[in-house]
Parts: sequence; structure tokens; C-alpha cells
Amino acid sequence: MFTKILIANRGEIACRVAATARRMGIKTVAVYSEADAGAKHVAVCDEAVLIGPAAAKESYLRADKIIEVALATGAQAIHPGYGFLSENARFAEACAKAGLVFIGPPASAISAMGSKSAAKELMEKAEVPLVPGYHGENQDAEFLQQQADKITYPVLLKASAGGGGKGMRIVEQSADFKAALASCKREAINSFGDDKVLVERYLTRPRHIEIQVFADTQGECVYLFERDCSVQRRHQKVLEEAPAPGMTPERRRAMGEAAVAAAKAVGYVGAGTVEFIANQDGSFYFMEMNTRLQVEHPVTEMITGLDLVEWQLLVASGQPLPLKQEQLQLSGHALEARIYAENPDKGFLPSTGTLRHLHTPAASEFTVSQSSTSIVRIDSGVRQGDAISPFYDPMIAKLIVWGQDRQQALAAMATALAQYQIVGLASNVKFLQRLVASKAFSEADLDTGLIERHQDTLFPAGTPVAIEVFALAAASLLLSERNATHNAGSDPWTSTDGWRLNGSLQRRLAFVDDGQASPLDVTYETGRWLLRHEQFDSQTFKQMSVLEQDGNFIEISLGDRTVAGTVVRAGEQFHVFYGGSQHTLGYVDPLLHAGDTEAEGGRLTAPMPGKIVALLVSQGEQVKKGAPLLIMEAMKMEHTIAAPADGLVEELLYAVGDQVSESAQLLVFKPV
Repeated sequence: MFTKILIANRGEIACRVAATARRMGIKTVAVYSEADAGAKHVAVCDEAVLIGPAAAKESYLRADKIIEVALATGAQAIHPGYGFLSENARFAEACAKAGLVFIGPPASAISAMGSKSAAKELMEKAEVPLVPGYHGENQDAEFLQQQADKITYPVLLKASAGGGGKGMRIVEQSADFKAALASCKREAINSFGDDKVLVERYLTRPRHIEIQVFADTQGECVYLFERDCSVQRRHQKVLEEAPAPGMTPERRRAMGEAAVAAAKAVGYVGAGTVEFIANQDGSFYFMEMNTRLQVEHPVTEMITGLDLVEWQLLVASGQPLPLKQEQLQLSGHALEARIYAENPDKGFLPSTGTLRHLHTPAASEFTVSQSSTSIVRIDSGVRQGDAISPFYDPMIAKLIVWGQDRQQALAAMATALAQYQIVGLASNVKFLQRLVASKAFSEADLDTGLIERHQDTLFPAGTPVAIEVFALAAASLLLSERNATHNAGSDPWTSTDGWRLNGSLQRRLAFVDDGQASPLDVTYETGRWLLRHEQFDSQTFKQMSVLEQDGNFIEISLGDRTVAGTVVRAGEQFHVFYGGSQHTLGYVDPLLHAGDTEAEGGRLTAPMPGKIVALLVSQGEQVKKGAPLLIMEAMKMEHTIAAPADGLVEELLYAVGDQVSESAQLLVFKPV
């Protein structure tokens, strides 16, 4: 067994690998970019070495530098995690030439499965079922459109070298094909350096089911059951679970044996995932093979009680698989939710910023043990105070739960999500809560279009915030003002705690809920406040006093009720965690905004840091509402900026290739 390994990755997967290595007595070497100097994975490893600037191509994708560090630190093997160099055959070859073990499959297997089109040809020979489509070398746009027309619409365009949902487009009709192809190829070349695509029939209401396989150097290969990864947005997974709901033993065996046949066809070694697209009638087709450990591997660990990273290390050191197929057992049900820094209400746009407040449910890290009760596990590579930068994937954590059955696992997930608190950037926690509670997901009516099909449920119209939320925000504000007065001394003339020589102070707190003013009237009294809000009768005041304050936690009495929650203030926003949900209230300080004027009109700004990849209009051009104006690329995903109204493009402020910061004005637009 190895005594030291280098982890050629970052974030939660680097921390995950380090945890198993530490348990096995193996020393670890972290590599990091300048942006990750203070990152969690740097802290949890035994050694850490700087390898370059923030951009991945200058750091985490520098195969030569990583190998140099491995040799210099005495590491015997390199674990690539997922993403970055994990499926790079040349990197695997370079490791072998340098005398280092690549903890993954041989380069030949990576190459064979790295091209989706070549992999389809191999699978056809291995008699693994395939979706009808074109997987050849001819990339002429006219030819590809002819193939799509023959397959019949809708079709799916997919980057041959792709993964992670990037470089994929659904085309509903022939007239849209060429524009979708150009966008797909552009995203593919930016993400993978290869713009080759394949065309397949797009199945309606398909499920995405994948099989975890493991093979050793002795020629043995097993499948560790399945995962259902059907719930996706932008072709990227949101919720995963194991086992797949409704899976019969016969179908599980058929899919498992097909996955093993796929792995053996390329001489596979180590952990891999064979992904299938499955019809509602039970038929299934090979989609692709990921020649690495998957993001969602924890759900397999939870239902098998096995540590897959440990298996990777054992196999990479030449040892046989710890168990044979007949010894593998499935127990209970596991769910994984990916906690992302993104805004679901704005098309899941990635969010950047600092985690000013991060509170998670009580959980263990990297556990694979099972018990008679539910288990909560969190795999994360960030801590409170860390930043989510525009350079890497915006994942905050993976929240994994295990229960004796799916119903218990669902309940555990709902409870855990209700306890998650994030302030400092947008997150998808509230969206995940709605998703887990939705009728379709709770009843396992699953397919890859679930989110799009249930837009009304998952993206409901805003509802008024409860008065308890306003009261908690007001209590936090009033307490901070009172504490500031006490800290400033005893001069009553500078007091901000509501003291008056004669009479009482009445004041209006200018809170804003979802862009709408929702003021709260406050009357100061000794030891308490009186509140009036539009949710009460217009003439009614409710008494409020503070019962307890511990950091951000506040417990108050409101009328004849006791109300408790967490309030985190970030600038002019109050983030209130109450009743299992997060509510964000704006607060307008009249002194700070006394001289404000109306914001300048005609501005279109960048929703995130990124790069301009296409300008779709010219200066002086008249456009209609909704017309695409330009395309930005951020975090390897394309985002289209559209016209907010009919108008005139007066000036383009950036050129193709320019980097722009968040909120930067992109062009001057005049509505007409």
C-alpha cells in the first residue's frame, strides 16, 4: 500500500480523498492555486504546494507541474478526484512514465470511453444497447442536420468529449438545428478543447440511471448497484438517490451485467460509472461511461456500507477487489442534494461571494456506516468565511442522508435542508426544499424533465412574509442599536435606543420584501417595543420583547406567542431563518439614502463575472424585446443576455474575448 499520495484536485473531493487516506495511515499532498491558498483542502492535507494562478489551465490542469510536485514530495501515486485531469489519458500516461501510479483506469480505457462516439462503437460491438443516433467523424453542419432529420426530432446534440452537462443542446425542430449546433460547438471547444459532437434521438420522459462498477488488475469486475440521477437542470444533476425507485431485481441484474460488459470491453481498472438512459417501460440504452469516481458516489457508499475511495486505493496498489459480486448487499435508501452557490430564480445563474454565515445540520463527514436510524452526512470543501470564486465549480457541499427506506430518507433530507443556513451569496437550498417536498419527487414520478415540467410548483409566485419574520428582523436591528448606545457610553443625547425625556418615540422601519415596501411601525417603551404592521389590523399594536439573544439566534415574545429564529445582517439585508425557511428582507436606512436619486436607465449589466464569447447585435441596431444581444461564458456555461424591451443598441462596451466583472455595464440600451 502507498505511504503518500498527491491529490490533484480541490474542494470537497480533495477533502473526501484525504479523509480516507488519513484513516488508512496514508500521508497526503495537496496542490492549490493562488485563489485557494486558504482553502479547506489545503488545511486537511499533510503537505500543500502552490502550483499556479487562479485559472485552472494555469494550475489544476498543469499536468507537468503536478507530476513535478508529486516527485519532489515523495508521493507514490496521484488521485485525480473528478473533473480537471481525472479523465485525461495523456495525464495518466505521463504519470506512468514518471513512475507514479495513477489512481484510476489505464490510459487506454480513458481514451476508449473519452470520446462518446468511439465509446458507442465499442458498446455496439459488446452488445450493449444504444440510443439511435449518429456518432461518426463527419462534422459538416449540413450533414449533421441531415442526420438529425433522419433520426426525427427532438434530437440531442452532445459534445463528444464532454461531461457535466456542458456542450449539450436539445433541438425541437429542424429550423433550430444550426443555431443550436453552433452554440454547442462553441461551448464544447471552450470546455474541452474539442468541438466534435454527436446527434442522438432525444427520448421523452427518460430516466437517467447509472451503474457503479469496480474492476481490479486481476480481471475481476463487479457492479455496486445503481443510482437514479434523473432530477437535473441544464443537464446537470441536482438530486441523486440509490437504489433507483421502482427498480426490479431482474432489471438491476440486466443493467449491472451490461455495465460490467462495458467495463470489460475496454480493460477497465478501478472505479467507473456506466450511465444509461432508461425509458419508462423499463428499456435502457448506454449513454456514456465516466472513467472516474462520480460526484454522487456517496449514495452508493451509504447503501453498501463501503468506502469507494478505499477500494480505489486498494485496487491501484495492485490488490484484488475486497468483495465478489455475490457478497455485495444493498441496505436502505440514500439521497444526495447538491448545495450550490446559484440562483434558481434567475435560471440557476452561478453566484460568487464570501460565505459570511454558514450553519449546517448536525452531520458526520464521509461516513459510510449504517445504523437503525437515519444518517446525515455532509461532504464539503468550504467553511464559513471562505469565498466561492468565479474560477471553479460553485458547489458548497453535498448533503447526503440515509434511511431504512425511501420515505425515511425523504424525511431526513427535508429536515436537514430546513437546518441549512447560508448568507453571503445566493444558494439553491430553498429550491431543493421545494423539490424534495414536491408531489412528483416524493412519489418517485421521475424523469430528466421533472424540473421543467413542474415549473409552477418549483418556482411559485412570491407569498407575503409572515409577521414573525419582520418581528425577528426588527428585534435584531433594535438590539444592535441599543448595544451600540451602551458601548458608546451614557450620554443620553447620543442614545439610539429610543429613550426620550418626555413621552415615547414612534418610528417607521423601512423594510422591503421582494422589492415591495413593507414598513413596520415601532413604538419604544421601557423594556419592550410595540409593533404595527399591515398584516395586523391597522390600529393594532403587538407587544414585543427579547427573551434571549445568543449571537445571531434571537428568541422574542410577540403578543402572546414565543418566536425564535436566526437573523444575520449583511449590509442592508436581513437574512431571517425561521420555520425551516430563509427570508431576505431589505432595509432602507433613511440617513444613508437621503441623497439618492433614481438609478440611471438603459443599462444592461453582467449577472456574474465572465467572458464575452459572442456579440449578436451591432451598434445602432433596433431590436425587439427578448432578442439575444450577447453571450457570456462563466464557469464553463453560456448565458445569453437578452433585450428587456423593444429598443436601440446605442453602444457596445466590450468586444468578444473581454473579461467582465459582475454588475459591469455591457452595453448602452435605449428603450423605444
